[in-house]
Amino acid sequence: MARAHDQPIRITTAAQSRQVDIAHRQRRYVMAMGIRTLCFIGAVIAGVNHVVWLWPVLILAAIFLPYIAVVMANAANTKGATEMDLLDTPYHANELHNDPEPHREDRG
Repeated sequence: MARAHDQPIRITTAAQSRQVDIAHRQRRYVMAMGIRTLCFIGAVIAGVNHVVWLWPVLILAAIFLPYIAVVMANAANTKGATEMDLLDTPYHANELHNDPEPHREDRG
């Protein structure tokens, strides 16, 4: 039985597994929190050594890094979300949609 679509399935558009995505997000978060810790330590060292301009910059960086880290950790992997979304078929198997011009608007 021939396939309804002659286009090959593009495996490069497949998203990473959930475990890989979560592990990647956790690594980014831990790295950002490590940099935040270094900013706090650097601010203390700069304050003790009377580097007046450096310690406020490091404190500000340490204050805003958690927000940036959370935003980066919550950023979803959108690699699989393209015009080639999976469709349900009558045979209960997912199939890629084959639309030759997915972004064309009908104008009347």
